[in-house]
Amino acid sequence: MFNQVKINNRKTAILITFFLVFIIALGWLFSLLLDSYWIFVFAVIISVAQAFVSYWYSDKIVLFLSHAKPIKKEECPELYQIVENLCAKANLPLPKIYLINESQPNAFATGRNKKHSAVAVTRGLLERLGYKELEGVIAHELSHIGNKDILLSTVIVVLAGIISSVSQLFLRLSFWGGAGRGSKDDNRAGGIILLVLGIIAAILAPIAASLIQLAISRKREFLADSSAALLTKNPEGLAQALIKISQDPHPLITATNSTAHLYISSPFKGKQSQRWLIKLFSTHPPIEERIRALRKINV
Repeated sequence: MFNQVKINNRKTAILITFFLVFIIALGWLFSLLLDSYWIFVFAVIISVAQAFVSYWYSDKIVLFLSHAKPIKKEECPELYQIVENLCAKANLPLPKIYLINESQPNAFATGRNKKHSAVAVTRGLLERLGYKELEGVIAHELSHIGNKDILLSTVIVVLAGIISSVSQLFLRLSFWGGAGRGSKDDNRAGGIILLVLGIIAAILAPIAASLIQLAISRKREFLADSSAALLTKNPEGLAQALIKISQDPHPLITATNSTAHLYISSPFKGKQSQRWLIKLFSTHPPIEERIRALRKINV
């Protein structure tokens, strides 16, 4: 488990560094093609701001995108009791608890470290799961916090969004090809190059977002499942929860391609068969494999 924590820390640093270099390189390319030094300066500023936001505010962005609202102890005492008991067992600080007003049973954890973490659950999760099943799901999410998966998972949401934004910037700048200070022929050639690059970037953006999500190993889900089983001493509780979650037909409206990997189970449900690319590059192992692995655990 300690090795997995080190791997997640390394992946986070590599991803942020890669995107710093990626955006700066794009800015340098634009500055050459459009003969504008300010585009490069703008890219550097964006890169630095992106690194800052990714670390300090990515969890808040994810909670906002998911329409998650803080929930008080008096509103859901059983949920708080489960979280408090499991945190005591796992020697973790109590995370902030949020509620997503959606019918689909699902949950995720986010934050930059153990002391600044949050667990979000849907209304459907509280309504459809029994005590032991809910305990298994919460233990799974707390295991992500303990294993330091949460920073990596949350940062990816912001970085995937930046990929899409950059592709849109490509498309817009492609129509500004004549903005440089060179000859008209040079400007026209630069515009054609930018147009081609913009189209390629727009096509590759969603694929790139999926590939980034692959940076989160499928092993992290198996690791969180096994950690949850050991924490609760009841692997069947989480197994039954996964069965109920996978069989629920409701879509999770607030989920996006960028945030889908955060949840304990894919939030797309019926739409997933149409999203063949997302299915191909899924960061979640099949539910059946996870259930089989849980039922092999002896506690």
